Amino acid sequence: MSAAPLPVVLAGARGHGRWHLENIRRLQQAGRIRLVGICELEPLTGNELDGLGEPAQFADFAGLLDATAAAVAVVCTPIPTHADLAVAAAARGVHLLLEKPPAPSYADFRRITEAVDAAGVACQVGFQSLGSHAVPAVRALVADGAIGEPMGVGGAGAWARDEAYYRRAPWAGRRRLDGADVVDGVLTNPLAHAVATALAVDGSTRADDVARVDTELFRANAIESDDTSFVGITTARGGRIGVAATLCAERPDEPYVIVHGTLGRITFWYKQDRVLVQRAGHGPEEVLHGRTDLLENLVDHLAGRAELLVPPASTGAFMKVVEAIRTAPDPRPLPVEAWRSVPGDHEGVRRRIVHGIDGLVAASADTLCGYAELGTFWALPDRQPDHRPAPSSSSAAARTPTAETPPR
Repeated sequence: MSAAPLPVVLAGARGHGRWHLENIRRLQQAGRIRLVGICELEPLTGNELDGLGEPAQFADFAGLLDATAAAVAVVCTPIPTHADLAVAAAARGVHLLLEKPPAPSYADFRRITEAVDAAGVACQVGFQSLGSHAVPAVRALVADGAIGEPMGVGGAGAWARDEAYYRRAPWAGRRRLDGADVVDGVLTNPLAHAVATALAVDGSTRADDVARVDTELFRANAIESDDTSFVGITTARGGRIGVAATLCAERPDEPYVIVHGTLGRITFWYKQDRVLVQRAGHGPEEVLHGRTDLLENLVDHLAGRAELLVPPASTGAFMKVVEAIRTAPDPRPLPVEAWRSVPGDHEGVRRRIVHGIDGLVAASADTLCGYAELGTFWALPDRQPDHRPAPSSSSAAARTPTAETPPR
């Protein structure tokens, strides 16, 4: 006899939350879960809820949990709200699927983990790429010596976002808002998966696995946070991880991570679950892997059929990176000669392209070097600061220097 569908609520059903709503619809149709509540400031319409019945709709999350007796809450709300909502759910014994990044600061992350541990509830962090079957497959290849001795992991993300992206919400592109941390930068939110996936394939996922984080944070757009950045991570084992990303690409492409070895390399396009192995003495081998949905995995975990794929402890290393970015000097504005403005995706909206950034991001993933070490003029530490007006709550400051790069 099959178990009854698990009662689920969704906090944040618009914007990126629409993806979660569709996933909940899929699992409800499969008889795995049942949507019993929605938390939104404006109630969803009948069209938006087509096929999902008539779930309760509250603007107050705690009130929704109390009224519905939900077993699981999917939280896809603004970053600064994650900790409060997660703690409220844990206090009521409600299990969690918490959208990434789990928190804007390491202190908030600790608050979440302590509440979850104290309540004994399960918490899955929404790094969907970590549900890819490619992650353990890549790690197994490295462990088996397929590419020789590992030499480091690079990550690259070249995306494009126009000015409308930064107008979508009051917290978009902010480091802080109304005294609260936001840290909505390229590597902490839109391309956070590049960082988390690079850490995962390296096997450095827990907080204690990170010894040092060095940052290079820049912005071409008139925002507080960074849109073109690099982080260099030194692991507790002495390994090196470097991730470069931008939202100002000329030709946006699929993000990826590369595991470098003495005898070859493994490239993993994590949104596509696609892996390419290139090694000495062999032709290139490409494999397309499957993926386990994280909400489905959480449901299976609660039924005793699976281990959680992304518990909070496995995102501790990522949160060390978030904390390094949060506490770093404010992103340096790029000089006007470093970028150009072109029509964006929306009528009457512009977007900014950083000259040559597509190649720089790729070169960084290949070499594990930051923009300054690659010789990029606007990243050099002795470049005079740009004195163009910045957003009122942001100030220009020098980058944090990169760590020494390991052998190529």
